[in-house]
Amino acid sequence: MNDLPLDATYWNDRYQQHQTGWDVGQVSTPLKEYIDQLTNKDIAILIPGCGNSYEAEYLLQQGFNNITLIDISPLLTQQLTEKFSAYVGNQLRIITGDFFVPEGQYDLILEQTFFCALEPSLRGAYVSKMHSLLKPGGKLAGVLFDRAFEGGPPFGGSQEEYKELFAPLFNIQVLAPCYNSIKPRAGAEVFMIAVK
Repeated sequence: MNDLPLDATYWNDRYQQHQTGWDVGQVSTPLKEYIDQLTNKDIAILIPGCGNSYEAEYLLQQGFNNITLIDISPLLTQQLTEKFSAYVGNQLRIITGDFFVPEGQYDLILEQTFFCALEPSLRGAYVSKMHSLLKPGGKLAGVLFDRAFEGGPPFGGSQEEYKELFAPLFNIQVLAPCYNSIKPRAGAEVFMIAVK
């Protein structure tokens, strides 16, 4: 188990040292295909623990116009502000800080490697916060690991665990193995759509 606090300093250091093994360099296939079937470009979308935000880039390219990113690393959010300068303040809002603090109401929250970056002791709080950030009928959609890891982050999990965690507050519409994972993650991911 990692004894370091998983705080802004920890994540800043990871980005500074380019220790970003979770970064696949593009929008992940499962999320891309999910985004491709969304028709309303005006929905409010949140991407927590957004990392390099390939999902946001893809959403912007597709014409989505109400996207919020949040990450705890000031170094990263500064880079994103520069990268997306043409969109910031219009279609895109970038928040530097702890996911558990901001308020807001979203139609859709996209999950991509954020859940598995949090200490497992925070998983109950994650579910509650997701629930509070979604509008009634809002969706939490994305990819979760379906495997264990030594130490962490990332921290693994299983479909059974996710059912137990999310079912009290969400209607789980989809929780199934990803058929379209990138090769290194094939067989180790599940796609979830949970509705408030």
